[in-house]
Amino acid sequence: MWWFQSPKIAFGEDALEVLKDLEGKKAFIVTDKTVRSLGYVGMISNYLKEAGMEIGVFDGVEPEPPIENIMEGAKLVMAFAPDWIIGLGGGSCMDAAKAMWVLYERPDIKLEEISPLIKLGLRKKARLVCIPTTSGTGSEASWAAVITNKKENFKMELASTELYPDLSIVDPKLPVGVPKKVAADTGMDALITAVEAYVNQWRNDFSDALAIKVAHLFFKYFLRAYENQNDKEAMEKIHNASTMAALAFSNSQAGIAHAMGHSFGAVFKIPHGMAVAVFLPYSIGFGVKEAGERYAEIAKAIGIKAESVEEAVKKLVESIRDLMKKIGEPLTVKEMGIKWEDYSQKLDELVAKAEMSTCNFVNPRVASSEELKKLFTYAFEGRTIDF
Repeated sequence: MWWFQSPKIAFGEDALEVLKDLEGKKAFIVTDKTVRSLGYVGMISNYLKEAGMEIGVFDGVEPEPPIENIMEGAKLVMAFAPDWIIGLGGGSCMDAAKAMWVLYERPDIKLEEISPLIKLGLRKKARLVCIPTTSGTGSEASWAAVITNKKENFKMELASTELYPDLSIVDPKLPVGVPKKVAADTGMDALITAVEAYVNQWRNDFSDALAIKVAHLFFKYFLRAYENQNDKEAMEKIHNASTMAALAFSNSQAGIAHAMGHSFGAVFKIPHGMAVAVFLPYSIGFGVKEAGERYAEIAKAIGIKAESVEEAVKKLVESIRDLMKKIGEPLTVKEMGIKWEDYSQKLDELVAKAEMSTCNFVNPRVASSEELKKLFTYAFEGRTIDF
C-alpha cells in the first residue's frame, strides 16, 4: 500500500490572496535578504496584517542553510511563538522554515533525528505555509528538507511526511525578476526531479502522471519563460510544473543525479540546481540498462520521434544537453573551473557521501562505490557512459 500526499495548494494569478483568510494571532516569516529586498516580505506581511496577525521576520537564511543558521532562526521563532510559520523564497528558505518549525514544536530533538521512522507530533503550536519565489526547488510540495552539516561537509536529507506544508501558495508573479542564472539552476532542478521520479524504483501511477506532464510542460515552456519573464503563460506553466515535479518525487523518490549532486554540492559548495544538473546526462546513460523504456517514454512526451529505445534515449540526452547549453549550464565538472588535482583528491569523499544517499538506493540501477567513482570521473570531462 502507498499513500499519495500533498499540501493544500493555492495556485494561479492572485493566489496570495488566500493569506488574508488565515486564522491566528501571529505569523513568522522565514526568508533571506534578497527576497526581502524585492519587496516580497512587505507584500506578504500586508496580507497577513489584513488577517489580523502580528508579524515576525527572520531574513538571515543562508544558501544551502547550515545547522547553525537553522538554530539561529529557531531561537527567534521560539521567542515569537507564532501560530503560522511562513517559508518565503527558494528552496533554502522553505527548507529552513521546515527545520525551524520542527525545532519550535520539538525542542527536545536534534535535526539529524528527523526521519520517516520518527513521529514528530507537529502542529501543536503552529502550522506551515510555503511560498516559492523561484520555479524549481519544489520544497513547497515535498516532505523533505536539505540542511548542511558544515562540520562533516555533508548535506542531511531530512524527511518526514509531517513536513508537508499545510498550505502552499504558487503565485506566478513571484518568480518575475529572478536572475537568469537562478532561473536556469532551479528550472533544471525541476526537470531532473521529474525525470528521476518517472524512472526510480518507487514510481507509481500517480507520480508517473505528474512527472510525465512536467517533462512536457518544461520542454514546451521553459525557454520561453527563461528568455522573457513577461510571458505570463510560460511563467505560470513553469511555476506550476515546478510544484508538480515536487509532488511527483515526494510520492515516489528521486535518483542518482540527486545523490551525486548533494554530495558534490556539499564538498565543492556548488548551488543545488547546478550541482544536480551536471550529472543528469550521465545518470541517464548509467540507468538506461534498467530503465530504457521509461526514458524513451519521456522522450516521446517531449516530442522526440525515434525508431528504437536506444535512439529515443540518445535523443533525450541530446535534447537535455542542448537545453543546458542554451541556458548556460555547465555540461561537465571541468567547465565549473574545478581542477582535476582538487577533484581527484575528493573522489573518495564524493563517493562515500553519494553512496549513503537514499536517492541512490531507489535509482533504477543502484550504483556501487566503484560505479559511483566512475560516474564522478566521467562527468569531470564529459565522457560517454560505457559501463
